[in-house]
Amino acid sequence: MNFTELLHPACARLSPSELVARAPRQMFPSAAPHESIPMETYTAAKEHIISLLPANTLPSVGIVCGSGLGKLYQLLDEAISVGYDSIPGFVRSTVAGHDGKLVFGKLGQQYVVCMVGRFHPYEGWSMAQVTFPMRVMALLGIKLLIVTNAAGGLDPTFNVGDMMVFEDHIALPMIAGNNPLVGPNLAEFGPRFPPTSDAYPRAYRAHAFRTAAKLGLLDRTHSGVYCFVSGPQYETRAECRLLRSIGGGAVGMSTVPECVIARHAGVAVLGISLITNKVVGRREDDVKAEVVRELAGEVKVEEVVDEKASHEEVLKASTDFAANVLSLVKTVVEELHTVPEFNTAK
Repeated sequence: MNFTELLHPACARLSPSELVARAPRQMFPSAAPHESIPMETYTAAKEHIISLLPANTLPSVGIVCGSGLGKLYQLLDEAISVGYDSIPGFVRSTVAGHDGKLVFGKLGQQYVVCMVGRFHPYEGWSMAQVTFPMRVMALLGIKLLIVTNAAGGLDPTFNVGDMMVFEDHIALPMIAGNNPLVGPNLAEFGPRFPPTSDAYPRAYRAHAFRTAAKLGLLDRTHSGVYCFVSGPQYETRAECRLLRSIGGGAVGMSTVPECVIARHAGVAVLGISLITNKVVGRREDDVKAEVVRELAGEVKVEEVVDEKASHEEVLKASTDFAANVLSLVKTVVEELHTVPEFNTAK
């Protein structure tokens, strides 16, 4: 049955389920939002990567490089790049500022893997595809996942160029059901009902702040709650006020699905946002009241133009202030041997 045939009066007698069954497939997404990926695909990705690495160099730390922060991998010693297109199960990022490769190497005493280019649900990938790399990293043996991103500042005390260490997160899309754990549970990674009250362990947050102090960045490094939204549109003023009112410190379109999947697999997470813009949350003046005054000859209504968020603005701020994030992450990793929880993690 083609689309024209669906418009035939006879179709009025069909139930909704029958209409869906008879509809041409291209009318509907080709991938279910909660599609599951078989364990064999994760295993194949792991084995392919291991075949490319020297012996005894598997990573203990995974790092996700956010928008404009991809140069972190250039700090690695003994670097080996593996393109996403060569790894079973990997998709590709379509967003400016996100390349498409894993880079393995060494920072200080730690072998690490940098994910240079992340995937986002708004690109059309399923949650399973978006978080696929986290599970592969877990199979490779990472004990800590460091996630970085560019985010809008909800907290009015945050300035562009500041950093926010994740104290916690709010994920409205996931509360509403768009969650990477929906679907058959893969017990090889973790339990059906994992806790997330400990999503960002205190020991690693404290380590990040000690490191910031050591680098002279403590005044520009804050603690806060990261709010995940689906995007790709930037938030309305009302949405920004809502997120701020429920405790949000920064807002962005990524990261939390990765964190949840990492915690499901027993991997600790440290999250760091670079504040690349201050959100537009100011409430508009009452336009009706202004018009009433205008009609009474009291005042003329003038258009108020607010600043608008843009990806170009985000990338520029990421470039301007990337050095601070790179320095913080690099030193955090190099000093992980001072964190007892990391040394005892399995």
